[in-house]
Amino acid sequence: MNKLAAEFVGTFWLVFCGCGSAVIAAAFPDVGIGLVGVSLAFGLTVLTMAYAVGGISGGHFNPAVSLGLAVAGRFSMGSLIQYWIAQVLGAIAAGFVLYLIVSGKADFAGVGGFASNGYGAASPGGYSMVAGLIMEVVMTAAFLIIILGATSDRVPAGFAPIAIGLGLTLIHLVSIPVTNTSVNPARSTGVALFADGPALAQLWMFWVAPLVGAAIGALIWKTVLDD
Repeated sequence: MNKLAAEFVGTFWLVFCGCGSAVIAAAFPDVGIGLVGVSLAFGLTVLTMAYAVGGISGGHFNPAVSLGLAVAGRFSMGSLIQYWIAQVLGAIAAGFVLYLIVSGKADFAGVGGFASNGYGAASPGGYSMVAGLIMEVVMTAAFLIIILGATSDRVPAGFAPIAIGLGLTLIHLVSIPVTNTSVNPARSTGVALFADGPALAQLWMFWVAPLVGAAIGALIWKTVLDD
């Protein structure tokens, strides 16, 4: 249970601070943190929680990461569903708390997109479903390669969270304009449940693409890059 609790807490922190930075701070009157700030926020959530609770659960905080690690032989397939449930519940709890905060603003008139992911009209840059699908698959595959490489026994121990956090930052810097960056089905689910617009109808893609991408990244690591 302590592993599942760690995944719940870590995923809560990722969604609350990552999506919270987009909803509350990105365009704060006159001077907001913008795309770069939101990207850094997501990277810092993973970095901080990987050090805080990664030693307990492995620090996945993402159903796609759990699947990729299982495909690579670094995690038990038998624990996959339990981890997914803990991660999704943590993300939903974060979305709910964030909703309570946002709805407390004096001029509140709805949450809007609420940092949800989307394609077509719901894409920040108006990118198509195919473009979004490709971006999410490629970025999640790359994320798994970063994770598997940074946590291998070929690199110094203790530095993996830094590489993983910076990797997630870089992923957001590139892909926010396309899909608002998922690479994490739990993150997408946690805010889609409260968002206005088509977030729930489009949620399927932000489960399918990251899971497929994670499996591809794990297979690339396992068959091409690892000894």
